[in-house]
Amino acid sequence: QVQLVESGGGLVQAGGSLRLSCAASGSISNFNPMGWYRQAPGKQRELVAIIIRTGYINYADSVKGRFTISRDNAKNTVFLQMNSLKPEDTAVYLCNGWISSNSYWGQGTQVTVSS
Repeated sequence: QVQLVESGGGLVQAGGSLRLSCAASGSISNFNPMGWYRQAPGKQRELVAIIIRTGYINYADSVKGRFTISRDNAKNTVFLQMNSLKPEDTAVYLCNGWISSNSYWGQGTQVTVSS
């Protein structure tokens, strides 16, 4: 069974950093693309960052220059390094990956940024 499990969320002050991890059951090379999304209360889920097997990476404008997505194939894990966090970054962060035409989601990890 394909599973994605996020970790690393928490409470941090504005300006702080967090590193989220998304561990996949099996090889993450099976997933293409992989990405991080977030959903704040009362808002639609939005794409934060995406990484494609070719190495192409894209970020939401709101996080460019502050967040970095990376993957460690040996650990079957995708990371999201979040720096200079702002209160508006508060949301549940979810990992997503595609295998062929099937989309898989993790359960999410809460990130709360206090002002």
